[in-house]
Amino acid sequence: MSWMRPLGSTGLQVSALGLGTVKLGRDEAVKYPRSFTIPDDRSAAALLVQARDLGINLIDTAPAYGYSEERLGKLLAGQRSDWLICSKVGEEFEGGQSRFDFSPEHTRLSVQRSLRRLNTDVIDIVLVHSDGNDLHIIGEMGTLQVLEQLKQEGLIRAFGMSAKTVEGGLAAAASSDVVMLTYNLDSQEELPVLDACASLGVGALIKKALASGHLAQQYANPVQASMDLVFAHPATSAAIVGTISPVHLQANVKAVRNILG
Repeated sequence: MSWMRPLGSTGLQVSALGLGTVKLGRDEAVKYPRSFTIPDDRSAAALLVQARDLGINLIDTAPAYGYSEERLGKLLAGQRSDWLICSKVGEEFEGGQSRFDFSPEHTRLSVQRSLRRLNTDVIDIVLVHSDGNDLHIIGEMGTLQVLEQLKQEGLIRAFGMSAKTVEGGLAAAASSDVVMLTYNLDSQEELPVLDACASLGVGALIKKALASGHLAQQYANPVQASMDLVFAHPATSAAIVGTISPVHLQANVKAVRNILG
């Protein structure tokens, strides 16, 4: 196993750890155990430099992450070739609440808007930001089909779903390039999805690898124990961990490198 890893059959090489950026743009209605302050541009820029220097090339954002996309579009100016960007469609966060729209029309508009916000000509990975009705989205809404069209048009390089159910994850693995799934010390129900990704050659991105910070009281070294679990499965392409703490970022990378070298 190595630090740089194939994202399924997409041809993209991702770092084992990806940086989640919800905390760069949103501090309302989030499920972290402690409150936080959205960092200013100087601190955010320093965090991105640190991540890049530590070997991270994968950054995760979404329209639902407040103004994360807009900030990244400015903060990553002149650095686009250093990063693979993963964004999403389907969920919007407005007025302190989420709303969902998986229609083909909104999906295309959302990607076009993300391209503008991120100040880029192509988004490397776009995932459906599921509301939990995975099978309905996949089977009835046509969302993945539009993402396939956008891939053919060269506006995105790979697509898939950030799923919330085992059945949805399995269906997404059978019909897209990448699946994002929950897998951690407290929640391993989606293990069959990882198995499916391995057999189908589909990229697997792990979300909530640290259970959004809720493991701290249960394990002596929760970060290391979590990464040991996540990277024990051969299908894992990368774990996405959101942090705005330089200390935590360094510790997260160290835990993964303890496993992968």
